[in-house]
Amino acid sequence: MARNMLSAETSAPTSTAEIVSVAPEGDAAMHHDPMPFRRAVFATLVLASMAGLVALLAVTLSTNGISWGESVMILCFALTLPWTVIGFWNAVVGLLVMRLSRDPLASVCPVKEGDATVPLSASTAVLSCIRNEDVDAVAANLEAMITDLVRSCEAASFSFYVLSDTSDEDIAAREERVFADLAERWRGDMSVTYRRREDNFAFKSGNIRDFCERWGDRHDYALVLDADSFMSASTILDMVRRMEANPRLGILQSLVVGMPTTSAFARIFQFGMRLGMRSYTTGSAWWQGDCGPYWGHNAVIRLEPFIEACHLPVLPGKGPLSGPVLSHDQVEAVLMRRAGYEVRVLPVETESFEENPPNVLEFIRRELRWCQGNLQYLKLLGLSGIKPTSRIQLVLAILMFASSPAWLVFMALGATLAVLGGDEMLQFDAATGFALFVIIMTMVFAPKIATVLDILADGRLRRRFGGGLRVVAGTAGEIAFSALLAPIMAVAVSIFIAGLPFGRAIGWGAQVRTPHGLPLRLTMSKLWPQTLFGVAGILWTANQSWALVLPLLPVVLGPLLAVPFALLTARGDAGRLALSSSLWRIPEEYEAPNCLLPLRLGALTALGAGTAADYKPDLAKADA
Repeated sequence: MARNMLSAETSAPTSTAEIVSVAPEGDAAMHHDPMPFRRAVFATLVLASMAGLVALLAVTLSTNGISWGESVMILCFALTLPWTVIGFWNAVVGLLVMRLSRDPLASVCPVKEGDATVPLSASTAVLSCIRNEDVDAVAANLEAMITDLVRSCEAASFSFYVLSDTSDEDIAAREERVFADLAERWRGDMSVTYRRREDNFAFKSGNIRDFCERWGDRHDYALVLDADSFMSASTILDMVRRMEANPRLGILQSLVVGMPTTSAFARIFQFGMRLGMRSYTTGSAWWQGDCGPYWGHNAVIRLEPFIEACHLPVLPGKGPLSGPVLSHDQVEAVLMRRAGYEVRVLPVETESFEENPPNVLEFIRRELRWCQGNLQYLKLLGLSGIKPTSRIQLVLAILMFASSPAWLVFMALGATLAVLGGDEMLQFDAATGFALFVIIMTMVFAPKIATVLDILADGRLRRRFGGGLRVVAGTAGEIAFSALLAPIMAVAVSIFIAGLPFGRAIGWGAQVRTPHGLPLRLTMSKLWPQTLFGVAGILWTANQSWALVLPLLPVVLGPLLAVPFALLTARGDAGRLALSSSLWRIPEEYEAPNCLLPLRLGALTALGAGTAADYKPDLAKADA
């Protein structure tokens, strides 16, 4: 997901109360636009922090002057900073907004709510985009959503489209049968259309563009879903009503949270995401404003401007960074903003869900696909007519992945200089070096820490997460998990980027979403580079002082343990243990919402939080 940063374009307002509040809609004309002030403040904080950290590293390395190697290290360090520093200040601002604002949502997303007492007047297409997926799982999600919408008495305003790019003929044949049955069961209550493309050009973005050309003029809005998406009727209706009440709103993105799962890897990962997401997204929405993110799913788009203004270019040249844009979402947000429409995110947890990868190998595969797509933005930086904010968003999206090889070069160069050059090539001040390490680690984990502080300060939130002790213990375990996972991912991304000039690319296959164990041979074949990196790091640290070794242990331990870490977190018994430990539970596992019960989620069944039999809709068809 890309972020943005702006400098001020107009004079700043005189009141600092705008840092955590916003004027009511009806008084907007009487107040200055707060966004230039906010963006100026945020840009100043980020740039000053980056400058200070680079200066601190320079002081650390300058005990005997700065060598050429140390200069390269400083440059690589600077390239790793934007995401870390932006994440830190997002968390700080987000915590201030969550704790100090009278209305946090209005402070960062001043989008009028629609009138729930008035029937919807607009038509919304619900687009489920699939490719070689588990057909039964997709159908179960869609049927539960249809059931919920029909019960809301607003079904007439919605039509479902299953947009298939499936290349496997056997899966395609099953899709036709399953979705024909789904359409027949709901005939008269909900329109369900299944379409499969023979030509999969541009993958998901091309799939949606094909829908726009065929059926787009029949609908006002489109709710875009991934194959693993699920949203309750109440969330969908709220978002559509907000679109109706705000005619300049082009894209409204919901905050997406992970579904209850029995996978140990996914449970710990999405617990950490749940903690970091709210403060991070609230803080980013505070200064991004109407140039917010679009993550490509669980979002409502206004079709008319999308169809007219959001055509994606085909990137020139040859190789992995050419051809159709893979990470289409942020580019579409940029183009929507260029057309004069707002792009906003609702930074509140609603019933908007997704499934996360169940093991390390699937997680790496997903990240590498995003990496290739984001690096394509290098060819889009010269897009004409886009706002400065949008151009910076694209740069930050590139840096999100480019920082991994910069980080590895920083570490490897430091180790090489220490071994080959001695004190002449690398000498550092231990005190300032340790201070720099502590500051960076604090910044890295700031979004999670900020949300934990917010939870601990709010009795209702503490109860939703099972109590303060569980939150703290779960957070400590998740931080250890993240410390191991981060360098594993950095090695994978760096190797992938190094292979791009030689034609290496990631395929657009189906994401494996069902928890399952990993074979040892496959895991070793995929993670041997991480293991080699870890072994080299351990051998290097064996001859170094403890002052240098201790900060580097988190860097080398994760890659060294990559294979056992992947095998363990994918095991079914590890998932059951994590489930029974009561750690890393999300609020939906303490009080399961009715909308999730028909999905027969194994985690909810195991916890006794509810089963499909507990869900008693008012419609006979829901039990069919």
